[in-house]
Amino acid sequence: MGVDDGGEAVAGRVVDVGSNEEERRVEAALRPRRLADFPGQHRVRDQLGLVLEAARRRGSPPDHVLLSGPPGLGKTTLALIVAAEMEQPIRITSGPAIQHAGDLAAVLSSLVEGEVLFLDEIHRMSRPAEEMLYLAMEDFRVDVIVGKGPGATAIPLELPPFTVVGATTRAGLLPAPLRDRFGFTGHLDYYATRDLVTILTRNAELLGIEADVPGIEEIASRSRGTPRIANRLLRRVRDWAQVHGDARVDDAAAHAALKLFDVDELGLDRLDRAVLEALCTRFGGGPVGLSTLAVAVGEEPDTVETVAEPYLVREGFMVRTPRGRAASPAAWRHLGLSAPRDAATFAPGAAGGGRLADGQDLLPLETDETAGADDGADR
Repeated sequence: MGVDDGGEAVAGRVVDVGSNEEERRVEAALRPRRLADFPGQHRVRDQLGLVLEAARRRGSPPDHVLLSGPPGLGKTTLALIVAAEMEQPIRITSGPAIQHAGDLAAVLSSLVEGEVLFLDEIHRMSRPAEEMLYLAMEDFRVDVIVGKGPGATAIPLELPPFTVVGATTRAGLLPAPLRDRFGFTGHLDYYATRDLVTILTRNAELLGIEADVPGIEEIASRSRGTPRIANRLLRRVRDWAQVHGDARVDDAAAHAALKLFDVDELGLDRLDRAVLEALCTRFGGGPVGLSTLAVAVGEEPDTVETVAEPYLVREGFMVRTPRGRAASPAAWRHLGLSAPRDAATFAPGAAGGGRLADGQDLLPLETDETAGADDGADR
């Protein structure tokens, strides 16, 4: 698995140490080229394989494809695989790069029949460009406006059949008319450790890294279910083994290197632990507003919300309430602390999120539909 859309939001996070242009090229070289070689994501892989095989038998471009999910799970890789499986060229651009309808018209007008247009972070396109894309996806036509004011005229431009592959980390931000124009929607989930072991074993061979099973398993277990992070940690362990060891990625090298780079046994790094320590030691477990929590750890609120919080919530270390963020009992235990008697605790309860000791409902884990809606009191 290689570099995907929506990279880590914060420079200096452990998983980004040493990330540069050369390493991005390395990650691109590690990407599988065919769907059969794509590890994990079995349901999405099987569904997408059916769509592509049916299109090949019809001799026509496949339906438009929307891929959603957290960063680093393989959305860009799957887009490249779609083009490879259909033996067609691929045009790569992104939502932030298309801020005017004219930008999109220039891209669309240069497509050839059957070409794949990959739109990364498609939810960040401008509204005028989105509205042009509606017509292009459905009728393979765009209207080019010539002139301004009352004298402006629309010239229809016919397009050859093509396939749009959109990737987004925030599917809930896509307008319904755009979402409905995709014939296939696949959501990528975090990877199981066994799938990460498969990925790391393959990539170690491609990179010429000597590695044994215990070392690979240790890296995989600390990779937060994300192949991009697993690949980066593999290279950092390789670096440690080359400098301090015998150039072999084994269990001892993995433990020593990951300790050096502040990645603990559950995959939490410096920022994650800083957030939990602030919650537990400075605010008595919370609830505390997002902005106050961000100030306490010296980061921007968006950094805490988009980089640290999703994993902490998913792993049960943090809970979200209408009054802010709160530490769970698991957070206190992980830090080796004893929760005070008056600390906020939660018990299984209503609405999928549980209930605080004072009876206040917790919010369930954020979904794509609720992404971006903040519940911190001082946001």
